[in-house]
Formats: sequence, C-alpha cells, structure tokens
Amino acid sequence: MVSSLMAVSGCDDFVVVDLAGSDLSRESVFTDDATAEGAMADVYFQIGTTGFAGGGLNSVSFVTSLSSDELVNGITFDESYRQLNTNDIIPSNMRITAIWQDMYSCIYKCNAILEGLALSNSVRKELKDQLTGEARFFRAFAHFYLVNLFGDVPLVLNTSYKINQNIPRTPSRDVYDQIVTDLLVAETLLRAGYNFSENERIRVNQAGATAMLARVYLYLGDWSGAERKATQLLYNEHYVLEPDLKNVFLKNNGEAILQLYPAFGYPGDYSAFGFYGCSVSPSLLNVFEDSDQRKLVWVNREKPFKYTSNTRYAEYSTVLRLSEQYLIRAEALARQGNIVAARNDLNAIRNRAGLENTLATDQPSILAAIEKERRAELFLEWGHRWLDLKRTNRIHEVMSDLRPGYQHTDALYPIPETQIENDPAMKDAQNPGY
Repeated sequence: MVSSLMAVSGCDDFVVVDLAGSDLSRESVFTDDATAEGAMADVYFQIGTTGFAGGGLNSVSFVTSLSSDELVNGITFDESYRQLNTNDIIPSNMRITAIWQDMYSCIYKCNAILEGLALSNSVRKELKDQLTGEARFFRAFAHFYLVNLFGDVPLVLNTSYKINQNIPRTPSRDVYDQIVTDLLVAETLLRAGYNFSENERIRVNQAGATAMLARVYLYLGDWSGAERKATQLLYNEHYVLEPDLKNVFLKNNGEAILQLYPAFGYPGDYSAFGFYGCSVSPSLLNVFEDSDQRKLVWVNREKPFKYTSNTRYAEYSTVLRLSEQYLIRAEALARQGNIVAARNDLNAIRNRAGLENTLATDQPSILAAIEKERRAELFLEWGHRWLDLKRTNRIHEVMSDLRPGYQHTDALYPIPETQIENDPAMKDAQNPGY
C-alpha cells in the first residue's frame, strides 16, 4: 500500500530521515495515477488525524492557545501542558517535540512526492500539476508554522539523508522566500473550484494557495500584496460569508476555503477545544461585546465549542476560511491609510456577529479594532492569536501582564532537545532562554 511506503523511517531524528531501503523517492512509487494520488492522500491523513493540523492535543491550534492568552489549562495528567500555559517550556517538552516532528514529516513526504512526480512519466500531466501544487502548498504551510513558532529553522527541500542529517538553521527571511516561491508555484498549478475532489473542500485548490499568500504577505508587511491576494478571494464566486455562525464549520459550507476530512467522524478540534478541562481565559471572554453572537454560539459555559455538531461527518476541521481574508484585507488597507475601506471589511465581520459598525476613525483605532476582531473571530484557530501578538510586536506587553514570569525569549519555542542532540549542525543553535 502507498500509505505504508509513505511511512517515515527514523522518526526520532525528525529532520534526519533514513532513506535506506525505501522506494519512496523512486519513480516506481508513481507508476500510475492511483499510486500518486495515494501518496498525497497519506499527507492529508497524517496531518488531519494525529498530526499538527489534527486539532488534538499535539496540534498547533491547541498548543498555541495554551501558550497565548486564550486558554486556561485544565489538564493535570501531563506536565507538558502546564509548561505551555505558563510559558515555562523545556526543550524536552513532548508537545513541542511532536509538532516539530509532525511538520518535518509532512515536509519530507511532500519532498518525496515532488521528487517522485518529477521522475515519473506515467502520471497524467493534469494530475501531476495538481499533486505538485498540493505538495508545494503543504511544504510551504509546514515551513510557515515552523518559522513562526521556532524562528530560524532548517529549510528542507529534498529527501537526501546525507544533506539532512547535518543541516543548520536557515535565516527566517530565506525560509519565507521559499514559502512565497512554493505558494506562487502552487497557485499556478492548482485547479480552481472543487470538481477534482467531488465538490468537497477537503483538498487544496488554487484559492487555498491564494489565501496562504495573503496571510504570508501580511506577516511580511507587504500590505499591497496582502490586499491584492485577499481581494482575489473576496471576489471569488465560490466563497461567501455564512450568515449563520452555526454553519461556519459545517462541511463544504460557503465560507470554507480548505477543510480536512475527519477520518473518525468528528474534527480533531471537536475534542481539543471542548474537553480536557480547559476553559476560555477571562481576558478572551472580556473581548466579546454584550451582543456578540460568537460568544453565545462558540462558547458554552466558559468552554470553547466552535465545533458543535453531534452528528458524525457534519463538520470538517477548517484550515482556511473567508472571514480571515476580510480581516487580512482590512488590516492591509488600514496600514496603507485607507481607513474607509478598512472599516467596510471590518464591519462585514462585525455585522455577521450581530454587532454594530466599528467606531474607529483613524489608523491607530482601526488597527486596534482589527486586532480585537481577529481575536474574537479566530480564537483557538491555527495559532492566530499567538502569531498575531508576535508579528505586531505586542507579545511581551500582553503576556508579561498576564504571566509575571514571562520573558522576551518565550516568544519562540525551544528547538526540541532531540534535534539538538542528533543534528551536529545545530549542536550550539538552541533558541536564547533555553
């Protein structure tokens, strides 16, 4: 089976992956369309179930929500979660290690797919383009979270054991350059719409690459680029804001750009955000205005329940959705001084939540209003709050007020201890403070 071929050997080495005896990178793995499709299916399965995108205890969403000012930890059976919730993380923290491992496993698989497709003459060109675009997207996606969570990280673009067993940290700017390149290539190769996935929004299409580009440009301070890409999506006929908040996470709803199929019937986010004794932080609860419907629909007795259906396969884990694009464009416009247009985009999200138009009238007030709206709209999703605080240089101000022991160096997670031990090029390359 292709899934067995796609299993990563030497997982304890994370970046260092032993290819000895593996057929993964050989042309024989991609002898026809079915084997090539199966290789990509394995990527989706891994990240959407047990991986960093699964919404569970080792996911980006859950871990960063504990690190930020979103969740109060209620987990008593595992010390690693207390460390996350107090910003007192040690390099051997198993949750941080799992995220690092899962992301580099995803990157490895994507590189193997790209190498196999490049060698294969047996896969239809249309399918080869689509799969190449998907592999480029997920390689960029994983690198995006690695560079934002850990800072300078190894940029891995091949499956060579000889190269990857002794690979240094790459400057963040260079990692970002590759992320942009991968997403631009993916955008040209991926198909529009969802006909290729039986009209289910569970595979990356062209809009998915565009959505990630909008986010990346925002993080890089390329305001015109962020505005341009977000505008492409806001004028795309496939997408519309769901008027009812209860529908935002339903499968294939009009707002969804990319979702992950729940292999076991319920999104991983269903349990991570609802159980384990964790509760929404008081500061997050205070963000919601009295008439904000998001608090009524997405919070239940101080417990987060953005995924609410009790029906199997009714909801899919949502990776990218249109509301983020409104907020990206609002901020990009505000940064460029177009306050009126920024207000319009911000009000689209506020009005959907049952709120009146914003009272912000100048750049400082509109940027503050957008930050608040991002927190209320995107809470517990994909690390938005943690990364927003970092990219706007507000993390120390906010977190030091919340947690007296917080230090500037806590903004980055430690490089996992095992990576430092196994990679000679990273022997003395731990993040400051650890």
